[in-house]
Amino acid sequence: MEVILLGIYGFFVWLIFFKFKWLPWNFTSQFIVITLPIVAMMGLFLLLNICAPASDDVRAMNYVVPIVPRITGQVTEVPIQPNRPIKKGDVLFKIDPVPFEAAVRAAEATLRGVKYERSNASSKKAALTPRIELAKKRVEQFSALATTGAGKRADLEQAQSDVGNLESEFLAADATESQARAQIAKSEADLINAKFDLDGCVHVAPSNGRVANLSLQPGVRATQFATMPVMSFIQEDDPWLLAFYRQNELRYVEPGDEAEIFMKVYPGRIIKCKVDSILWATAQGQLPINGNLPNTAPMSAPEQRIAVRLLTDGKDKDVFLAAGARGGGAIYTNDIKAIQILRRVIVRITAKFDWFVIKHLSALFGHH
Repeated sequence: MEVILLGIYGFFVWLIFFKFKWLPWNFTSQFIVITLPIVAMMGLFLLLNICAPASDDVRAMNYVVPIVPRITGQVTEVPIQPNRPIKKGDVLFKIDPVPFEAAVRAAEATLRGVKYERSNASSKKAALTPRIELAKKRVEQFSALATTGAGKRADLEQAQSDVGNLESEFLAADATESQARAQIAKSEADLINAKFDLDGCVHVAPSNGRVANLSLQPGVRATQFATMPVMSFIQEDDPWLLAFYRQNELRYVEPGDEAEIFMKVYPGRIIKCKVDSILWATAQGQLPINGNLPNTAPMSAPEQRIAVRLLTDGKDKDVFLAAGARGGGAIYTNDIKAIQILRRVIVRITAKFDWFVIKHLSALFGHH
């Protein structure tokens, strides 16, 4: 772009001083002709770097989910292929379900046994209730007879003993029922856990994505330790597109501003974006939470850049950007829009250079 502007400027200089000779070509005019474009170009690009800041470091990033099975077992099937698109819910791998199916059956049998025990205790309580009421009435009757001298004392004592025995049986049945209720709750929880483990024998994709370096094979024993994932799943539903800028370039950048990027994986293509947010934080600004006083020594590390998150927009909204793809681009603010056309031209010219693959000649002819 600079060359084009200088060419246009040189053409007008030729017309004014040499073709039509409207002005004399002396020391003064030569000094002005030479210094004017230098000052103008410097001022133009200083303004351009503020109202339409450019970045030569744009990166496409994706969340990488470590896939850890929630159970430990032997892998029986891995139906996916490496570096192939995977839809949410597709099966990633399967674990031998036999021991977990046995655990479910055992939990179901235990639950049935406990429920049967509670049912017996409830039935026994139901049968004892009328017998206790009848025994209490007999106690009342024998007490009345014994008071008048018409009944035997032994009959009264026997009736009282029957009441005590029946009430003891009722309390025992009630205790058994209460214990069975607690065991049922525990057995139901055990059954839920067993079914949960059985469901874990089939591990599905958490979202749309792909597995780049698939090494899991049938026969491998997968473990449920968080530090031992069996594969790394690259999500594609929520990619991060970050452009990195010097800290003084973002004074006018705001969410919603238009942006254009070009990625090396799409040589010459301009991808439309908009600013989502500015990540106003760097590692140098992190204050450690501990008992030490802040370190106020001069910072010797270079200034860290600020990341701007971009979102693809318009017809490029669903463009595929490989994790790790690199490129460049620019953001167009709402200030000094008149000169931003220059940045758009520069972006497009720069994008065209990605068509050229420049390597050493030795790479072309090989080593012998």
